[in-house]
Amino acid sequence: MAGRPPVSDLTRSIYLLWGHHPSPGRSGLTVTAIVRAGVELADATGLAGVSMRRVAEHLGVGAMSLYGHVPGKDDLVALMADTVYDELYGGNVEAAAEAGGWRAAMKFVARRNWELYGRHPWLLDIDSPRASLGPNVGRKYETELRPLDGIGLSDIEMDAALTLVLSHVGSAARTARSASSAQEDSGMSDVDWWGAVAPVLEQVMNDDALVLSARVGTAVGTRFNAASSPDHALAFGLDTILDGIQARIGR
Repeated sequence: MAGRPPVSDLTRSIYLLWGHHPSPGRSGLTVTAIVRAGVELADATGLAGVSMRRVAEHLGVGAMSLYGHVPGKDDLVALMADTVYDELYGGNVEAAAEAGGWRAAMKFVARRNWELYGRHPWLLDIDSPRASLGPNVGRKYETELRPLDGIGLSDIEMDAALTLVLSHVGSAARTARSASSAQEDSGMSDVDWWGAVAPVLEQVMNDDALVLSARVGTAVGTRFNAASSPDHALAFGLDTILDGIQARIGR
C-alpha cells in the first residue's frame, strides 16, 4: 500500500517512546531536552508552530543534530503527547478508582483531561486514529479503565464507554478553545458581545416562525451571557453519557 511506513519505523518509534534513547554524545543533547523544547513551543504557538528547525533554534543547536535523537516531527509529537499525559495522574493507576464510585471516577477523569487540554490545547490538534503506544498513554488507559471494571460492562463496552467520555471532553474543549480564540480575535468578551447583540436581536427577530428559537436562545444568553457555555456543555453531556451507561448496566 502506498505511503505505508516501514515496520522498522514503527518499531523504532515504539522503542523511542519507551525510553530507548540514543546517548547524549559530545553535544549533551538528549531526547528529553528535545521533547521539553517541543512542548514549550507547542504551548506558546500551537502544534503548527512546532518543527524540527524551530525546536533546534529553541535549543540553540543545528537542526541536523536533532535527527540523531528524534527522527522526525511525527515521533516528536508522539513523545510530546506521552510526556504531558504523565501530568494527569502522576503514574498512579488507582487515581481514578480512588475518586469514588464509577460515576465520580468518570467525572474525575473528565475533569483531569479537560484541565490538561487547557494547559496544552495543541493536544486537540493531534489527528491520528491510532494512539501512540507510549508508557504514559498506557498508564492513562489503565487508570481510566479501572473504575469501569466489574460494574457490569463487557471489556468492549468498557472501552467504548471510556472513549465516549473522552470524546465528549475533547469536543467540549475544542468549543472552549474556539470561544477563547473568538474573544482574543475580536477583543470583546462574551459578556460584552451578548450585551451588544441581545437588544438588537429583540428588535429584529419578529418572525413568528422563530418563536421557539428566540425563546431558547434568549434563555441561554441570559443564563450564560454568551451564545453557549463550554463548561455547562461538558457537565450536561457528561451526566447524560453516564446516565446512558447506568441504564445499559441496568439492562
